[in-house]
Formats: sequence, C-alpha cells, structure tokens
Amino acid sequence: MKIVEIIILFFTVLMLLPSLASATRFDKWWIRGFDFPRIQICFLVCIVLLASFLYYDFSETWHFIAVGALIFSLGYQFKQIYPYTYLAKKQVLKFEGDDTDCVFSILVSNVLTENRSYQKFIDLVRDRDPDIFLTLESDKKWEKALKELETDYKYVEKVPQDNLYGMHLYSKIKLEDTEVKYLVQDDIPSIHTYFRLDERSRIHLHCLHPKPPSPSESETSTNRDAELLMLGRDIKTSEEGVLVIGDLNDVAWSRTTRLFQKMSGLLDPRIGRGFFNTFHAEYWFLRWPLDHVFHTNDFTLVELARERPIGSDHFPMYIKLNYEPRAEILQDEPEAGQEEKEWAQDKIDDADPKHKEV
Repeated sequence: MKIVEIIILFFTVLMLLPSLASATRFDKWWIRGFDFPRIQICFLVCIVLLASFLYYDFSETWHFIAVGALIFSLGYQFKQIYPYTYLAKKQVLKFEGDDTDCVFSILVSNVLTENRSYQKFIDLVRDRDPDIFLTLESDKKWEKALKELETDYKYVEKVPQDNLYGMHLYSKIKLEDTEVKYLVQDDIPSIHTYFRLDERSRIHLHCLHPKPPSPSESETSTNRDAELLMLGRDIKTSEEGVLVIGDLNDVAWSRTTRLFQKMSGLLDPRIGRGFFNTFHAEYWFLRWPLDHVFHTNDFTLVELARERPIGSDHFPMYIKLNYEPRAEILQDEPEAGQEEKEWAQDKIDDADPKHKEV
C-alpha cells in the first residue's frame, strides 16, 4: 500500500466518524457536537473523495469499499442539511397580500455578555424598528445600555444574569400574562408571554436559551433536549398562534430540533430558503444556525434575514411575519410518531422527573 493511499484511508476513516456518531442517540457532548458542522463535514468528505478518485487505481477491493463508505457518509450528511437548501420545498408560504394589519416583526440577538458594543445593537434596532426584540446573554450592564430604547418599547420583561443566560424582552405591542420560568435548571430562565395583533388574535410567545452540550457547560445534551421537547410537548395542545424564539444552542437539522418541530407542530421558515448561519460571527468557515424562530402554520413569511454583526459571536436574526389563520389549510404541520414521542418523554424524564408543564 502506497503512503498516499494510507493517508487517504486515514482521512476516510476520520470522515466516517461524524456520521456514525451523530446517527446514534448518545447524548455525550462530544457525540452531539457532530450534529453542528454538517456543512463543513460535507466539504471535507468531498475533498477526501476527490483525492480517492485521483490516487486510487481501484485494483483493490478496499478501494471500492472506502469510496463507497465516503459516498454513504456524504449522502447521510447532505440528507440532514438538504431541507435548508434552495433545492427543498419551502415549509412556510410567502405573504403576498396587501393587508398589513396583522404583520409584525421580531429581532432575536445573542448579544454576548462581555460584548460592550452597545451602540451597534441599538443602531440595528433603530434601523430595523422591530415590533419585538429579544436579547440573550444580557446582564445589568446591557440592561442599562438599552434603557434608552424603552421610550419606544414600553413593554419589557427583564431577567439580567451574569451566567451567560440572562434575557430581556422588549415590545411595542402590549404583553399579557408574562411569566419567567426555569423549566429544567434553576439558573436557566425562559420567558413566556402573550400579545395581540387585534381583538381576535392572541399569540403565545416563548423565549428560550437552554444550556449547550460542551465540556465547559454541560457534559450531555439531556437538559437542553428536555427543555425543547418539554415545550414542544405542551405547545401541541395549544389552539392559539405560537412563536418560539431564541438561541436554542442546537442546529436546525439536529434530531432534537426536528423532533421538537414534530412534537409542537411548528414550522421553520428557513426550510427551502437557506441556512441563515448565525454562529460563529468571527469565523466564516465555522458557522451553523443556532438562533431560531419557529411558528405555527397560521403565519406566512414577509421577510427573513441574518443581520449585520454587532460585536457578538452571534449574528442577530430578523423576521417579519403575517398572522393569517387561513394559511393553516395550505401549510402542513410536522407530526411525531409514537416511537419518537416515547423517546422524547424519556429525555424529559431524565432531566425533569416532575413533568412540569410549560
């Protein structure tokens, strides 16, 4: 065996590991971490495939096996990210009407606690002028800096924290029955509230920022998964319009996020429109979609955009939606199977034996 073939074989085995690991249900951080860089993995697999075709003469059986394994790995990875390419069918319809009475906009931004470029974010809010905006990782210093925006945003829910999990919700639209909950961990808050676009429509808004699986945060993804799936389980019983926004510390194409969609019936406006990678803002070659807006099928999309950098490691996300109950008949809800529901409940039980409801 030539030295070049040995090197290619080594990288072939290396490229198979992410697919094998992410196909499992183990929740260790280093396994779930393979869910994130699927775009990058596809790129690397293509490079190894190209090298294989250039240097293998296919005189050995293992040449075919190695190339076949790489093609399988590429197919598996691409299947996961395919819905977020322009090749896929759009899950959320584009709003084409003229009536803008039920159109509203939301800005979601993980501002990064240590980031002190307050003015960049304030300028973005003033430029975009969203009806509602949510900051994540915001502490008392961020709260003080954003005070000037309260002239326009009179309805505010403040949860400043110094542990990277503070959040602040600002709204021009009156908020009703607002609650701050700690669904899984006592130091990880979430905000749950309602707002109305007219007398008939009452929309339930959930703001989340669960802890990610990582060696510095949580050794497993259990608590993160449980928070998402617990919310998904309870949303399904709602007959109101529902929005879930925030930095979920999970990529759009992971098993947990897909199951969250199926459990809740919520739609993802990115499907068929692109990745909208929001993290990491400083490294273009290491980016994936961590910041999300999910909604029920009674909304249509006016605009979706990843915003300019604000000094954080996340890009802000902006979305403008139209509340249109008639769209329900045109937009199918995702559905979870019985086995998926049982796996979700096992996840919830592992992190939250009391089965708290959202």
